[in-house]
Order: sequence, then C-alpha cells, then structure tokens
Amino acid sequence: MEPLVNTVRSYPWGSLTALPRFLGAEPDGRPQAELWMGAHSGAPSLVRRGTGLRPLDAVIGADPAAELGEAALRRFGARLPFLLKVLAAGAPLSLQVHPDLARAAAGFRAENAAGIPLDAPHRSYRDDNHKPEMVVALGEFEGLCGFRPPLECAALLAALGVPELAPHCQILRTRPEESALRTVFAAFLEPPADLVAAVAGAVARGAREEGPHRADLVLYDAVARAYPGDAGLLAALMLRTVRLAPGEGLFLGAGVPHAYVRGLAVEVMAASDNVLRCGLTAKHMDRAELLRVVRFAAPPVRVLTPSADGPEEVYPAPVDDFRLSRVRVAAGAPAVALDAAAPQILLCTRGEARLAAAGGTLTLRPGSSAYAPAGERVTVGGDGEVYRATVGIGPCAHSGA
Repeated sequence: MEPLVNTVRSYPWGSLTALPRFLGAEPDGRPQAELWMGAHSGAPSLVRRGTGLRPLDAVIGADPAAELGEAALRRFGARLPFLLKVLAAGAPLSLQVHPDLARAAAGFRAENAAGIPLDAPHRSYRDDNHKPEMVVALGEFEGLCGFRPPLECAALLAALGVPELAPHCQILRTRPEESALRTVFAAFLEPPADLVAAVAGAVARGAREEGPHRADLVLYDAVARAYPGDAGLLAALMLRTVRLAPGEGLFLGAGVPHAYVRGLAVEVMAASDNVLRCGLTAKHMDRAELLRVVRFAAPPVRVLTPSADGPEEVYPAPVDDFRLSRVRVAAGAPAVALDAAAPQILLCTRGEARLAAAGGTLTLRPGSSAYAPAGERVTVGGDGEVYRATVGIGPCAHSGA
C-alpha cells in the first residue's frame, strides 16, 4: 500500500475553484478539470518504489502478476483495467458517446489498416476497448444523459416556438421510437447556422420565462452560452436533463449520448480513450460512425444509490472492468477490512481515513489517495469517507471483507 502522487488535468471546461477547494489548495487561475488516479499512460500516478517515484503503469508492467493478481491478469492482460478520477465541471463537457467492445475493436482495426496515426486529430478509435463509465456526485451535479422519449422531445421543441423545428416535431410524434430519434438526431448533427441561432435565442427566452420546461431550459441555456453557435445544442435538446444529489450516481454504457454540465464528482471508467463526439466541441466529429454507435432508444435514466455489501456501499455496474464502492467510517468504530483479489485505489473524499496494511499505515485527507496491489489486506479507520475502485472479479466482486 502506497500513497499516490496524481496529476491534475486542465481543460477549458474545468472549474477554477472546485478542485482546488476539494484538494485544500489555492486556485492558480487555470481551469482544473480532472484529478487522475491510475495507470493511464496519459498521466499515470506515481508511487514510491525503491529510492524514488515511478509511474504506476511501469510498476505494473514490471511484475503484472504480483500487482494485478492472476484473475485480473487473465481477464484484462498486463494493465490496470480502470481509471479513477475526480471531475470538476465548471462548464459543459462535449456531447459524446462510447462504443461497445465489438465496435471499438472493429473501428480500431479499420483505422490501423487505413494508416491513420494513433495521435491523428481525425482518428476516432485510439484503442480496441470499450469505455463504460460511472459518475457519483460529491455535491449537486447536473448533466445530460440518454434520449428523451420522442413525444417528450417533440413537446420541448414545439414549446420553443421556432417554425423550422415543426417538421422534426412531426417526425418525433408519428414515427416509431428508433426511427424518429435516429432521423431527427442525424438532421441535428448538421443543421443550418440560422436554425442554431434561432434555437439558442428561444432557449434563452424560455430560461427566463415561467413555463413547464423552464428548469430544463436553464440547463440547455448554460450549454448554449458555453458553446455559442455550436450545432450540438440541437442534439443536446434531445437528451434528458439529470440532477444528482451527493452520493447519487449514473452508469453510462455503450451508445448512450451524454454530457456532464457542472458539478464535482468521482468518476471511474474502463481504461480506454474511445470517445465519439456529437457536438459542443471544436474536435473531430465522425458523423457516420456516430450513427453506427449511438443507441436510438429512450429508456428511463436510472439514478444509482449504493447497496450495502459487507462494510461497503457498492454502486451496481454491469461490467467487470471496475467496481466502485463507498466506505464510511466513524471515530471510535471498528476499522473496516478490505480484501481484494485485484488491485485497488482508495480515495478520501471527506474527513480523515487511516489506512493500515502489512507494509505500514497511511493517513488520507480529501483528495489524497492510495494504491494497494492484488492480495493486500487493507483496513480503513478514522472519521470520514473513502471511495474504493477495484476490479469487478473474484471475491471483491461480491464482498468487501
């Protein structure tokens, strides 16, 4: 068990203050968007081995069986299959979707065969992996997730009073769900600039006036103001608004369009860089591939709350690349024991957590984290809250002790 030295990533949508406040640091004037914890090659965490700090991906690569455990090594190969983050959105992220495993593998092979460099800005697939993810709010958190049912979408668009939207509303009212959503979404990927401007103006008016859609239009207006003139506003209007209270979460599977809008959250995802963007971005958009990947369905959004599993509260996920749980400890209460057949990362989000393992003890405070290799028994005491990310296989998939 070792403390992690982590990287803060600065992206334009990051908050100027939320992440520094969480870490107990002073803002530096830059938007601080994400704190990365894991072995992703883009910004691997550092651990102390021997006489100095080493990147966690190099540590795992040097002895994957010892670090990952046999079960995780067989399932995922010689890499940590998840990445843990603290995400601080001060402005909306790009509207995006992730492929499933089969589509990721096929797209990666095709772009390799076409000779597109891995770092090319017009490349869609950086690897052959899927990218399911889960986000859990640390405060009030807002986002867009999944399609509205076609009739609800038509009602919202009609309420804007933009005549050019009428044909799209008719499609949404009369066609079957999959066909209606696909047809209108495809049209909204490349709308006329004057339609984007008219819709943005109507959204701004609706956000100021009383009406049944006002609360949602306030959120869409934030999107429009962050990305003036971006056609992604129209696609965003097709998505449900979601507001999470602290401790509530969302799981984002393959094909589900989404965008986080604002707030602070813990995020865990499969180790992949495969993102297809639908708008709210200046980056590459592969519209043909988007229409292959997006799932044109409108099931209800399931807001997750954790369920007790021994001493942990586990957030359910239908994948085994990661398992996210929350451990809350109180002063004077017995320490919580965490056994894992796979490696784990522990992140303190509130109070103070005292970790103990065979190699020694460690105190975590908000924003600090620790890594424990496979098979290491860790106990958590103190008075605070810890989020634990590990792999959803073996004993840790079912029990935390």
